[in-house]
Amino acid sequence: MRIVDAQVIVCSPGRNFVTLKLVTEDGVHGLGDATLNGRELAVASYLRDHVAPLLIGRDARRIEDTWQYLYKGAYWRRGPVTMTAIGAVDTALWDILGKVANLPVYQLLGGASREAVTVYAHANGRTLDDTVAAVGRQAEAGYTAVRAQCGVPGLEHAYGIATNDAPYEPAEKGLPPETVWSTERYLDFVPSVFDRLRRELGFDLLLLHDVHHRLTPIEAGRLGRALEPHALFWMEDPVPAEHQEAYRIIRQHTTTPIAAGEVFNSIFDCQLLIQEGLIDYIRATVAHAGGISHLRRIAGLAELHHVRTGAHGATDLSPIAMAAALHFDLSVHNFGIQEHMPHTADTDRVFPHAYRFERGFMHPGEAPGLGVEIDQGLAATFPYDRAYLPVARRGDGTLHSW
Repeated sequence: MRIVDAQVIVCSPGRNFVTLKLVTEDGVHGLGDATLNGRELAVASYLRDHVAPLLIGRDARRIEDTWQYLYKGAYWRRGPVTMTAIGAVDTALWDILGKVANLPVYQLLGGASREAVTVYAHANGRTLDDTVAAVGRQAEAGYTAVRAQCGVPGLEHAYGIATNDAPYEPAEKGLPPETVWSTERYLDFVPSVFDRLRRELGFDLLLLHDVHHRLTPIEAGRLGRALEPHALFWMEDPVPAEHQEAYRIIRQHTTTPIAAGEVFNSIFDCQLLIQEGLIDYIRATVAHAGGISHLRRIAGLAELHHVRTGAHGATDLSPIAMAAALHFDLSVHNFGIQEHMPHTADTDRVFPHAYRFERGFMHPGEAPGLGVEIDQGLAATFPYDRAYLPVARRGDGTLHSW
């Protein structure tokens, strides 16, 4: 079961993805997602130039030892590039182990803790009417939980709003576009969005909202309090989380549940948030937080403190990461909810998969391993196409959190 080959595959079937393919001497291969939105080639180089030579000859079954070797052995620990690379290796090794055992990965993780995985959809619109209609369409499609985003009157751009009637995809070709932000307009408008949604759609539908790191703690507390009558499932990433203690201020001012962590890459990024009960949902991902092995550690800590999981699952991650998340979600006891954004048809063709969606729920399927493959020939027809996430500035030109 020695690893004999480590391939890094970069393709762009609608957006850029980085895939690690590990092959053993027995001919078994495993896949890991190494995509880091807007910095894809940095991870590709880290894997190709620094990690791959370390993997050749290693026993593919020694998943934990390999994880520690890549984390502690590098000396320069953590960071999104390093942890995304480690996550890809870890996920690929779990894929190999599942194929060798002829079992889906979730069975290796202790089996299913539920019958299926509850997922939430995205709904957005440039106007309030558009957003209400979009939320209604997702409810009609069978989703029981929907994230609602809306354009803000007086602002040309708002986070989460799709263009040209296409699914929302923030990365854009060329250099980063610059948008203008107004906290005051946003805080004044957002409560009215959820007031309208509750009046028209009732309280049976779970509603979520992503602030996307744009507020200060006291502003986030104010927003959370204003949203309390509308019973949100969560308010996501209200402030940048580098200063974890700042979440205490939010907790002091609102009972609206808080989700955070899609940009986290280790347990240390959320340790205080979890241990002090400052968040309700941890959003770290398989891809960016060191793979299935490390995400299980985060979930284990979270369970002790009544924090549930809600892993990031946007289309800036490939179907490999989606499958890995679903295996994790199905197995972990303190699962909360899973983000779901359907990929493009081209992406699904490049990454054929066993997971499925049905009326608000998903299941990873029963195929051995992760249940995802890559068509390398087809992938080669979609070459890398540089793209960046936008940046935001306040009206006076000050750079703001996007």
